[in-house]
Amino acid sequence: MRRVYLDNNATTPIHPGLYSELKPFFEDLFGNPSSIHWAGKAVRDKLEEARSILAMFIGAKENEIIFTGSGTESSNLAIKGVALANRDRGNHIITTQVEHPCVLNTLRYLESKGFEVTYLPVDRKGQLDPDDVKRAIRKDTILITVMYANNETGTVLPIGEIGNIAKEKGIYFHSDMVQALGKVKLDLKDLKVDLASFSGHKTYAPKGIGFLYVRDGTKNIHPIIHGGHQERGLRAGTENTIGIVAMGLVASNLAEEIDLCINKMENLRRKIISGLIQSLDGITLNGDQENRLPNTINVSFEGINASSLVSLLDGYGIAVSSGAACRAKEASFSHVLQAMGLPPSVVMGAIRISVGRYNTDEEIDYAIPLIVKAVKTIRED
Repeated sequence: MRRVYLDNNATTPIHPGLYSELKPFFEDLFGNPSSIHWAGKAVRDKLEEARSILAMFIGAKENEIIFTGSGTESSNLAIKGVALANRDRGNHIITTQVEHPCVLNTLRYLESKGFEVTYLPVDRKGQLDPDDVKRAIRKDTILITVMYANNETGTVLPIGEIGNIAKEKGIYFHSDMVQALGKVKLDLKDLKVDLASFSGHKTYAPKGIGFLYVRDGTKNIHPIIHGGHQERGLRAGTENTIGIVAMGLVASNLAEEIDLCINKMENLRRKIISGLIQSLDGITLNGDQENRLPNTINVSFEGINASSLVSLLDGYGIAVSSGAACRAKEASFSHVLQAMGLPPSVVMGAIRISVGRYNTDEEIDYAIPLIVKAVKTIRED
């Protein structure tokens, strides 16, 4: 059976050129990058080279990149780190109702420790009104955390405006940018973001590696993992050299092809939407259709249960999802679509289709009729 992978927001296939490039790290380049002898120095040079590449890719400085184990760890470090270090200034945090679980569950933990959190609403497009951020700010507000782009709908939020508000009020601003890396051009020099989270496996690198951007001059952040003095004392533990180098290699490749990748994903996304609309009635496109990621489709089918549709498509060899992969096994519907105020029937019938740089037109031509067939089959039962 042929298989087509259309769930790139959950994870991406590993960049095909990585194996040969990383082979030396399974052989001679095995040293600990913190060691001062030859074995450590050789690895440290490669690690710092990757740091430099990643910094250039997002418009940052090398000393603003802190390597972590994942996007989730990056967000935990940013949110807990700022909250715990600045509790003497206040205990109020502002976020949105549509954040990724790694942010929402971190904030719920902090609430159990006495912090207060304001969860701002979004409109039916999944958009946040920057004026709502202004109105939510209190004298004891120490952190604003708002994602760059939603992982389920692809909606891009007004990070620039929110950053300006945070800077004007002297409040730390963190953004989960995991879904943005490699899908939009990022230049953090122009965004008033103090901290930003990133993940490798959403961008064709292996799982188990991520990084946190910490703007130069940003102080008062407590580490959440204690041990050695790696990563400027913010993230203890021997660095995952193979993962870091892999992220750097992928970023270098993406930097050369970013415009082509964005255009390709956008064209594939439009092709899927057009094919579904021409073949099926009772379709609702969810999210902001203008301010959005180029690769993400969130679509609801009238009279359909998303879980049944995802399961049937899996039987056809087509991989899509009904929301965030981290809650795929939960018997609950999307908190994002519910926060957008969509009717239960729309929420219940929503699937996410997310294309990547390695998907092809031919794959999409193959997948569209099978999605249409699956929807019709369920509707006829």
